Amino acid sequence: MATYIAFLRAINLGAKRKFPKDAIRAAVEGVGFTEVETYINTGNVRFDTTLRSRAKIEAVLEEAFLADRGFEVPTIVFTPRELRAIADEAASFGHGGRHYVSLLKDAPSAAAVKAVEAAGTADEVARVGGRAVHLLLGENYHEARLTNAVIEKHLGVATNRNLTVVSALADKWAGEQRGARP
Repeated sequence: MATYIAFLRAINLGAKRKFPKDAIRAAVEGVGFTEVETYINTGNVRFDTTLRSRAKIEAVLEEAFLADRGFEVPTIVFTPRELRAIADEAASFGHGGRHYVSLLKDAPSAAAVKAVEAAGTADEVARVGGRAVHLLLGENYHEARLTNAVIEKHLGVATNRNLTVVSALADKWAGEQRGARP
């Protein structure tokens, strides 16, 4: 068994995309994954599985979520070690403003990384590390122009979490490496 952490994109936004954490847990258990835990109601779920392919795990979960909810739920999976590395990299920036992390479904090309990093300004900076984009923003996230939508335009499917959530999940779940591969 290996441990993985999945991040669900675009749930619990508005009245039509509700997916409570208990329903997420039930859907994940329904596909045979075990040791399932959720964290807050923004689509963060940890589980164990015998599957080893990240793409296969994502596909199995997306199919289960579509069957359960009736709408597509893009899902992005990391190992605990990968999540810990993202949190550690985030801490290295020492940014005093708002720090969000866009988690990418696929690794970006060098040209795409260059484009998204060039989309920033002096007050809004994007730093790409693997499948994570660190958005170093000013105080008001809702007025930022460098958003997850901009990240997706350049780098494909992504979901966004603030650094507090990413760090909390890394602290809570990244120490449980039971067989997880980098």
